[in-house]
Amino acid sequence: MTFNIHHGQGTDGKLDLERIARVIEGADSQVVGLQEVDRHWSQRSDFVDQASWLARRLRMHVVYGANLDRDPARPGEPRRQYGTAILTESPILDWDNTLLPRFDGGEQRGLLRARIRVRGVPLTVYNTHLQHNNAAERLAQVTAIEELIGNPEHSFVLLGDLNATPESAEIRALTDEMADSWVERGVGAGHTYNSENPTARIDYVLTSSSVVTRTAAVVTADPGASDHLPVTAEVRLPGSHRNDL
Repeated sequence: MTFNIHHGQGTDGKLDLERIARVIEGADSQVVGLQEVDRHWSQRSDFVDQASWLARRLRMHVVYGANLDRDPARPGEPRRQYGTAILTESPILDWDNTLLPRFDGGEQRGLLRARIRVRGVPLTVYNTHLQHNNAAERLAQVTAIEELIGNPEHSFVLLGDLNATPESAEIRALTDEMADSWVERGVGAGHTYNSENPTARIDYVLTSSSVVTRTAAVVTADPGASDHLPVTAEVRLPGSHRNDL
């Protein structure tokens, strides 16, 4: 699953992480990439470490990529951070977060990576959130992502709010090298934004060519939970037929 959670704030303006947790839980996803996740960020999210809260609630492993990192509100308190997270049922073997190119006036973005094993099969999970208002900046970020992923030995999935529609140069650059799960097995337009009246497909599950997509769906169980709808894909990893997630 990829899910921009809008720091847990629904379209009704209410902060409700439990609502986000129920959406994830209902989709029964084993790997989840979250964007717009606060970590002790501000009063808007009650200074909660949202990634850790969701991991505890869902009983999943978690890593967090802080793309914005600010001094604490008061000395001795945790640093204020904003970024992305990866939740997974499988233990996380190693991880890192790499900052992506940022143009003047742009928001710092990053590529979060986590390496796991699914029933013995290695899988690298990437999660990102590209710049929302500058196509040239997004393209520079895509170029950096492609260089960071390189020619991997093992299968991977790239999850994210890419803030661009499928026909854009930045998405076409990615899908020249990666499979788009929606194109493979989605039905309909796959629109995810905005959640209550979606007219654009900007949230993606992309995979390496070794991964086979079996199904892809936009989750509409609670469209008011965030301003984005999440996307899920059931994929088969190379090896045994049991290596589905």
